[in-house]
Amino acid sequence: MRVSRVAAIVIRQVYLLRGSPVRLLPMIAWVAIDIVLWGFITRYLNSVASPGFNFVPAILGAVLLWDFLARVMQGVTTSFFEDVWSRNFLNLFATPLRVSEYLAGLVITGVGTSLLGLAAMLILATLAFGLSFLAYGAAIVPFVMVLFLSGIAQGILGAAIVLRFGPASEWLIWPIPSVISPFVGVFYPLATLPRWMQVVAHGLAPTYVFEGMRSIVAGKGAPADQLAIALCLSLAYLVLACLTFAGVYRYALRTGLIARYSAETVG
Repeated sequence: MRVSRVAAIVIRQVYLLRGSPVRLLPMIAWVAIDIVLWGFITRYLNSVASPGFNFVPAILGAVLLWDFLARVMQGVTTSFFEDVWSRNFLNLFATPLRVSEYLAGLVITGVGTSLLGLAAMLILATLAFGLSFLAYGAAIVPFVMVLFLSGIAQGILGAAIVLRFGPASEWLIWPIPSVISPFVGVFYPLATLPRWMQVVAHGLAPTYVFEGMRSIVAGKGAPADQLAIALCLSLAYLVLACLTFAGVYRYALRTGLIARYSAETVG
């Protein structure tokens, strides 16, 4: 893997953002809407619920973390879609660029854009609703890292689906976080779910993140066993997603499907 080729993919995305600032707006606008909406919901719940329980870290904190995962995924897939929409994908791979270098560039871009959204969420949630993750110390860092890895894995898998089934399958990608969210217990303990959903949930890394975060909020500390399981699952899914993308890419080359991403196919 050559750093210069990875940097070229990242720089291309930077130029896209710099040349069209309107692309930056969704990274901040949608997360701001979510924080404001759920922030006022938590205020209302605090006003009608029994004193002694604060819904802000329990619900607004969960919204922030789940939005963060979704933004990581969307950062990776959107960078890939930019090449699909501009029919530039085939041009890239007419060069000596490797799949691993291309994916590394997408991941770095996705991480960068998601950090921008995370900063906006943290500032708004702290200033407007008093949510501060700093109170939980370094215990939260490993859980955020798991969400990073899970979001990257979902983004690469989404890119592989579009590469295999074509640009029209893009609509399958955006709902992925919404489809997964009921299983991972973003807003409720895993015990709330029916048994069959719990079985599915145990195979998803974010499940252990939100169970662990509820433990931290309750003052019980970070469960090391759940963190270890979450890290192993997220790393396994990341490796599988990369292998899936590489396999789909080889299939697209072998069958000629990659031609659908060429400018010559327009019209």
